[in-house]
Amino acid sequence: MLDLIAQTLEDTITTMTTVFVMLFITGIMTEMGMFFRLSHLARPLASVSHLPSAAASTFVISLGSALAANTMIARLKNEGHLTERQAFFSAIMNSVPVYFRELFTYQLAFVVPVLGLFVGGVYAVVAVSTGIIKLLLVMILGRVYLDADSIESHHVLESQEKKNLLESAIKSLQGQKWIFFRMTALYFIMTFLVLYLSEEGILQSLDVLPVAHFFKVPPETVIPLTIYVASPRAGITLLGPLIQNGGITETKALIVLMLGSLFMLPFYSIRSLMPNYTSVFGMKLGLSLVAVSTGISVLVRLMVLVALLLATG
Repeated sequence: MLDLIAQTLEDTITTMTTVFVMLFITGIMTEMGMFFRLSHLARPLASVSHLPSAAASTFVISLGSALAANTMIARLKNEGHLTERQAFFSAIMNSVPVYFRELFTYQLAFVVPVLGLFVGGVYAVVAVSTGIIKLLLVMILGRVYLDADSIESHHVLESQEKKNLLESAIKSLQGQKWIFFRMTALYFIMTFLVLYLSEEGILQSLDVLPVAHFFKVPPETVIPLTIYVASPRAGITLLGPLIQNGGITETKALIVLMLGSLFMLPFYSIRSLMPNYTSVFGMKLGLSLVAVSTGISVLVRLMVLVALLLATG
């Protein structure tokens, strides 16, 4: 147990030190009005979604760091500038840019070269489509559940008086400190819980073999499928040679990847998204964001999997 606490403490210190620096710098840039100058680029998107102008500024921040953007949303919500529903839709919208960043840093740089143009390309399209679907849902549901008059109701980041560097640094520390302390405490608790469940083998207890047999994937892909659940990069690396050597068809490879994603995404959400979202937004809103974001990702993969199974007869 002491080893588990020590590992949790080490992970928390390492992660939250980076988070503190990132939030501090982002806070300074926000106080100095740097993000507002770029928020005009995202203003039409926020307007269509019936989100206030502050959401456009946090979206610009999310292009660099979703965590920093979500922390800004939490701060605005705590200060009464955003309702919980506006914070929810803003946080979902801020999860979109990562899909487009990964298109260049992960999909085109690693997945396509390893899996080939067709399999890797389809895998990349599915990933990017998830981000587009999230964005469309925010736009559609925002227009349904948010009042149109809320668009111009809050110009928090716009109306702030421009400050010099020292004033911005002090204001950044004042604005972020309580959120940061809460984030650190919740991150420690959630990380400890995840590590404990992993140590007890609960997270690894799910056997994918019966499911693999049910979907009739080739026996030689069971190992890559199982490894993919724990590490997508390692699973893809093992699956690549099977495709290139003709050991598995491209369609079967895509079935394996979509099937593996159905198992991997919930595990990833528990290990990574849950500590991050709950530490920023609290348990209720944080868990709701994890459930909805993961649910959309899983549903997209499930639809693709069903289409592939129907295509193969």
